Amino acid sequence: MTQAMSPRAMTPGARALPAAWVATAAAVCLAAGATGAAAQAPSPVTHYVLDQAKSTLEFTFMQAGAQNKGKFTRFPVSFDFSPGNLGGSRLEVTVEIGSLDTGDKERDDTLRGEDLFAVTKFPQAHFSASQFDRTAAGYEAIGKLTIRGVTRDARVPFAFRTAEEQGVAVGYMSGRTSVRRLDFGVGQGDWKATDQVGNEVGVTFALRLSAAAPR
Repeated sequence: MTQAMSPRAMTPGARALPAAWVATAAAVCLAAGATGAAAQAPSPVTHYVLDQAKSTLEFTFMQAGAQNKGKFTRFPVSFDFSPGNLGGSRLEVTVEIGSLDTGDKERDDTLRGEDLFAVTKFPQAHFSASQFDRTAAGYEAIGKLTIRGVTRDARVPFAFRTAEEQGVAVGYMSGRTSVRRLDFGVGQGDWKATDQVGNEVGVTFALRLSAAAPR
């Protein structure tokens, strides 16, 4: 009968081999786990604020069969963005409605009045987005637009690029969209009619944004 080998009969090399193998395997697993965690880490998000002097927010509308153009001169923007971390990106735009300017004081006063923007009661419009999709032309911000106290879903397409100017990181954001004014109650009384003032309002923006430290 063959006698079973006792643990004492094993050579030192035979006893050390399993321990070395386990240590090596553990090291490989830890390294693989660290590599996987690093690969999954999201890109840092950069915080941008508006350079108001070098940015534009304009709108167009039809009045009496002719296209008219206006702009807003105050519209603070806060933009946290990274193309590699769309899930962590955020956009906040606040438009001071009283800053509208169409080049005609009488028309501007009418637009600020109670039957249209009602600036005294609703001094600001606001767009907030926390979802971003890639598109063939760039990106799309998906969020909520509030005008005259009415909030609706909104999608705003835009292009975005970065640059370094005189050692400072900047971002350029541009795009266009449209808004139906009556969806937000901008047009009460006689102004609900669209024969003189169209319902569709085009919005175009070209923003220069200054970058702060990545978050």
